[in-house]
Amino acid sequence: MAIAQDYKPKSVDASEYVTVPLDEELYSDEPCLETYLHLQQLVALLTSLEWWWDERTDFFAAGNLTVYYSQRRRKSEDFRGPDFFVVLDTERRPRKSWTVWQEDGKYPNVIVEVLSDSTAETDRGLKKQIYQDIWRTPNYFWIDPDSLEFAGFHLMDGVYEPLEADAHGRMWCQQLELFLGIHESQLRFFTPEGKLVPTPKESAVMREAALELEREQTAQERQRADVLAAKLRELGIDPDSLPHNG
Repeated sequence: MAIAQDYKPKSVDASEYVTVPLDEELYSDEPCLETYLHLQQLVALLTSLEWWWDERTDFFAAGNLTVYYSQRRRKSEDFRGPDFFVVLDTERRPRKSWTVWQEDGKYPNVIVEVLSDSTAETDRGLKKQIYQDIWRTPNYFWIDPDSLEFAGFHLMDGVYEPLEADAHGRMWCQQLELFLGIHESQLRFFTPEGKLVPTPKESAVMREAALELEREQTAQERQRADVLAAKLRELGIDPDSLPHNG
C-alpha cells in the first residue's frame, strides 16, 4: 500500500505577481491575428452585430481584446483574449480592454473562438474550462476558418452542454437571440426567421439592388404606358383626354 506523503505547497515567488490599482485603465495585450481569414471572420461578426443592433446602447462587442479578470494576478496569467465576445447590459462605448472589476464584475455573455493550428487545443480545452468554470459564459462557440469545423455550447447547471444544429446547420444563441451558422465559408449571424444579418457593406449592396429594381420597374411601367398611349393615338383617342385615377 502506498504511503501518503506530507503535502508541501510549492513556494511562490512574489515577483511573479502584479496587483493592479482598481482604477487603472489596462491596455489590451493580444498577439496579432494569425491569418487574413481570422481577420475577415472577426470583422464579419463584429460589424454585422453592431449594424443589427445599431440603435442599442446596452452592449459591448469586441474582437481580439484582452479580458482581465483578476486584480492580483500572475504577470502571464489570469487574463484571456477571446477572438470575439459580447457583453450584455453594459454601456456601449470604446474600451482599451475589458477589465472585469471595473465593469461591475461582468463577464462575456457570448464568446466565439476562431481556431488555428497553434490555438485549437487551448480553445477546445483550457479556454473552454475557464469560460465554463470561472467566467460562467452562457454561450461558447468555435469555428475553424479552414475546415469550417463549427461547435457551440450552452451552460447548463454549471456545465457546457453541446448545442444541436438545426436542419440548416445553424445553432441558436439564446443570449443574442440569433442563430449562428456557416454562410459563404464564414460563421455568420441569422435572424430567428433564418435571414442573414448583413454587414454594413452587404446592407449597402442590398439597398442599391432594391433601388435598381425599383428604377427598372418604374422604367418598365413608363414603357408600357408609352406603348398604350401610342395605340390610343392610332385609334384617334387622345390619351390626355382620358380620366386618370387620383
